[in-house]
Amino acid sequence: MPKLRVASFTVSIDGFGAGVNQSLDNPLGVGGLDLPQWFFPTRTFQRMHGSGDGTTGIDDDFAARGFNNVGAWILGRNMFGPIRGPWPDDRWKGWWGDTPPYHTPVFVLTHHPRAALEMDGGTTFHFVTDGIHAALEQAFDAAKGQDVRLGGGVDTIRQYLRAGLIDEMHLAISPVLLGSGENLLSGIDMRSLGYRCVEHVPTQLATHVVLKKS
Repeated sequence: MPKLRVASFTVSIDGFGAGVNQSLDNPLGVGGLDLPQWFFPTRTFQRMHGSGDGTTGIDDDFAARGFNNVGAWILGRNMFGPIRGPWPDDRWKGWWGDTPPYHTPVFVLTHHPRAALEMDGGTTFHFVTDGIHAALEQAFDAAKGQDVRLGGGVDTIRQYLRAGLIDEMHLAISPVLLGSGENLLSGIDMRSLGYRCVEHVPTQLATHVVLKKS
């Protein structure tokens, strides 16, 4: 049965998945780039964005698992770009250049229509204006029996959590404090929603926690 999964989503010790004042210069908000420092050195990340070398071990194992059996992605608009309100034009094509790391259909939640955007490497961005359920239905159709990965950001994950739609969530808890920003689980009763911890593994750079819905 295909699943909706969150993978490699990093939060601070105090629960923030992004800092304040997200912008073009600070895509994860002030201090936010301190969060994924476990991910950047891994072979998985380096093969996507760097030299092809990189670290192996537990951090890389979790990073690689996040891409297994993924046939489509869902992103909130903030994960696609820093632009707010109506699209001024079609020049902005995401944070990742001409060849984004998804290599699948990607469904971007937005309130403002935009034509689908086909990129190099198999990624096509589709802009969904009729809500999280419609985006999930379209993503499952596009995934053709594989899982759908929910990339974030924080508000998008919270919407899907509250709707009880996420089957599995891998959080990497980074040993940093942000103090403020977007808190992932504040006010959400994960226990009542049926989630339980099925795996927790510490490394020098993060503690990996996997939650599944019963």
